[in-house]
Amino acid sequence: MRPALLALTFAAWFAAASGPALAKLPAPSDEAKAKAAAAALKTAWTDKVGAYQLCRAMDHAAEGYRKSSKAAGKEAPAAVDMPACTDPGPFVVAVTAPPLEASGAHSPATMAVSPPGPKATAAELQGQAKK
Repeated sequence: MRPALLALTFAAWFAAASGPALAKLPAPSDEAKAKAAAAALKTAWTDKVGAYQLCRAMDHAAEGYRKSSKAAGKEAPAAVDMPACTDPGPFVVAVTAPPLEASGAHSPATMAVSPPGPKATAAELQGQAKK
């Protein structure tokens, strides 16, 4: 084969193989966005719980060290003032109402071709009322 033909064949094969890989993903739905936001909140809360547990464990270890030092007759160094451990509390996700589009509480999906009401004109309606 000629080098130019080989290069052209390789380029065509590469373009065909890489086309699907370069396709754009669709935008996430509102439900997927809500799940991602809830997962982010859960991760942040889990990090706070881990920091709280670490703080409590460090306080417990320092207290045990001071007690064992006093029991051995040694003088323990003074405790360093640190902020108190703060408990993040239980994990709570705020439940929001579904959007109106999802709840079905709005007008039907069909397009309106005329305003609602009878198809008679105002003059016809007045004429009928006089009878």
